[in-house]
This record gives sequence, C-alpha cells and structure tokens, in this order.
Amino acid sequence: MCPKNASYYGNRAATLMMLGKFREALGDAQQSVRLDDSFVRGHLREGKCHLSLGNAMAACRSFQRALELDHKNAQAQQEFKNANAVIEYEKIAETDFEKRDFRKVVFCMDRALEFAPACHRFKILKAECLAMLGRYPEAQSVASDILRMDSTNADALYVRGLCLYYEDCIEKAVQFFVQALRMAPDHEKACVACRNAKALKAKKEDGNKAFKEGNYKLAYELYTEALGIDPNNIKTNAKLYCNRGTVNSKLRKLDGAIEDCTNAVKLDDTYIKAYLRRAQCYMDTEQYEEAVRDYEKVYQTEKTKEHKQLLKNAQLELKKSKRKDYYKILGVDKNASEDEIKKAYRKRALMHHPDRHSGASAEVQKEEEKKFKEVGEAFTILSDPKKKTRYDSGQDLDEEGMNMGDFDANNIFKAFFGGPGGFSFEASGPGNFFFQFG
Repeated sequence: MCPKNASYYGNRAATLMMLGKFREALGDAQQSVRLDDSFVRGHLREGKCHLSLGNAMAACRSFQRALELDHKNAQAQQEFKNANAVIEYEKIAETDFEKRDFRKVVFCMDRALEFAPACHRFKILKAECLAMLGRYPEAQSVASDILRMDSTNADALYVRGLCLYYEDCIEKAVQFFVQALRMAPDHEKACVACRNAKALKAKKEDGNKAFKEGNYKLAYELYTEALGIDPNNIKTNAKLYCNRGTVNSKLRKLDGAIEDCTNAVKLDDTYIKAYLRRAQCYMDTEQYEEAVRDYEKVYQTEKTKEHKQLLKNAQLELKKSKRKDYYKILGVDKNASEDEIKKAYRKRALMHHPDRHSGASAEVQKEEEKKFKEVGEAFTILSDPKKKTRYDSGQDLDEEGMNMGDFDANNIFKAFFGGPGGFSFEASGPGNFFFQFG
C-alpha cells in the first residue's frame, strides 16, 4: 500500500530481528535507509543486523552514519563500541589459531557471539577449536545446529567429519569430508583432512594385516609410517602406539614396547589396553612396582575378575621380588631338579667357604662369609619340597617358625659333606688351595 515508506521497512526489519531472522531483516533495514538516508533507526537496525551476522566492519559503518545524524545517540555509541570489540576479538582469535592456542580462540568466539549470535563463521571456528581440544560432543552440537538450518554448509560438514576423525571413526569421517567437498570443491581443510583420513585408515589396516600374518618387522614399519601422518589425531595415534608396542613385545624389544605404551597413555589416559600391555611388559622385565601401579589403574577403571587376578599376581611377584632370590643365589633355574640344586649347592658352598678365604682381607672374608650363609639358606629352602612350595607361592617362611636370622650355614655344610673331618681346605702356595676329603 505504501511501498516508499521507510519506517514500514524499518518496522518490519525490527520484527524480523525479534524473530531471529537477521538476514531477512538486513534486507528490509537496507531498503529503509535507501528510501531515507536520514532514517537513524534504519541505520541502527542495519548495523545491528550486520553485527548479529558477524560483519562487524559493515556494522561500524552503519553505526557511524547513525552518529553523524545524531551524535548523542546512546544506542549508536554503545553498538559502535560493541562492533569494534568484535573486530578485536576476531584479530586475537586469528593470531591465536595460528599459535594453536585453541582455548583462547574459543574464549574470543564466545565473547564475539554475545554480540553476533547469528554468525555461522564464528560458531564454526569455535566448533573447530573445540574439536582440536578433544571436546567432541560440544563441537558436534554446534555443527549440527548449523546443519539443521543449512544442510549444505561445507564448514559445518567439515567439522562434523573432523570430530568423527578424531574419535577414530575414520570411515564415517571420510563420508562427511567428501560431502563437504561436494558443496565446496576448493575447501582446503576438508581436502587435507580427507586425504589424511584415507591414508591413516590404509596404513593402519596394512599394519594390522601384517601383524596377523606374523610379519612383525613390516607391521612395525607400517605403524610407524601411520604415526607420521597426522600428529593431531590423538585417539588413533594412541591405538597405533599401542599396536606398535604389541609388535615390540612380540619381537622381545620390551623397553621399546614400554615406551610405545607410555606414549599411548600420554595421548589417551583412559586407554585400558595400553595399560594392560605395558603392565605385562613390566612383569616380563621384573619391574613389579610399575606393573602393580598399572594394574591398579586398570582395576580402578574396570573392576573385573580378570583384572583383579592380574593385580593380585603382580602384587605377589612384587612381594616375592623383595625377598632373597634363592634360585639366583644358587645359580639355578626356577625349574631346577633336586640333583641340580644339590650340585649347585656343592659348587657355591665350596666357592664361598670361609676357610678358603682365610688369607684374604677382612672385608673380603666378611663378604664371602655372608655369601656362604646365603648359599646355605638357599639350599635349606629349595631342597625341602614343602618349604620350596611355600617360597615359590610367595608365602612367608617365618610362619613355619624358620627364623633365617639364626641360621647356621656350617651345620648344613657339615651335613652335606659328611660331618667333621670329612672335608678341609689346605694351602698349596700363596693364594692357592686344593680340596681334600677325609
């Protein structure tokens, strides 16, 4: 009825703004000031729409025009400050994104979105940074909200794919990257992410195949190549480190396996499989305290019977490791026969007998006497089936009333070699001895 009335367009713009339809409102506000360049409210509404949509520079021009028309207009003054604040937040965010300070970028975008609630660009940048920080549900939520309003938004599709990619759902991620590239063939980030995702998936699968075929050397090389593809993919890289750790354990490179599993849990401190693998390597290298610590972590997270038993086994081995190793003292294997234990005792007892070292220094005599006593202790325990069983199972020998502190190694020696007069050491020259049996 009145197509040339600027205030009507201004009023409709205000209504659309209240409905959150800022892009449509912007068209009406612009039409209102085209019809009447002195329409202050029209300039204010145009500026507010520009600012809400994230175009702070255009907003500044609109608010400046309003101030030229009414330099005392408080709303124009405040909105002009708000627009400049958004420009500053954008600059800081751009610099911090280059520095990979993603937390600060999220902070800046949150502040900017207070003035520009309809800006998809700010929301996408925030979502991308949330994904880089591992806050995937939040990032997914932001991207999904945008896609509900605009299903063809390539940036939102890219962020959805990025979240899936970083959550090790690589196949689904590739689908979103491909979709983003259909919407925007020149989308550089989606192109790089898609390429990395495909390469990572292929290398990981090739490594798994080589492992299953028993080609551990090739599997190691493939997992190593996969780890070099994208250092930002924390979850997948944690699995790759753990897989490579498993390869190292198969190759009996246990220190390398422990290092790989450590790198895995540094990337993902909830990765149970890596803790279990590292704990087993600690057990194999007799680092029982470290093994107990890992099994405790696992059991606290997943209280299963299996994990409880693994923890108990590690605690038992730790307890056993703090005692004297009688097998090591005699120099025999844990599966040594009765005859092997006797032969070992004979050899070690003769080697460390105090009479053999009577001409040595006081310090050497004291050390040899200590070793002679330990050899006697070891033989006493390992030659008695009952005591040996208790020792092997980690039980306290003192419960049987055997106080090893009062142990007399000479009695064992005499009993073994046939009593007094049955054996002696005689010198055949300085520092030389020969054995004489009676």
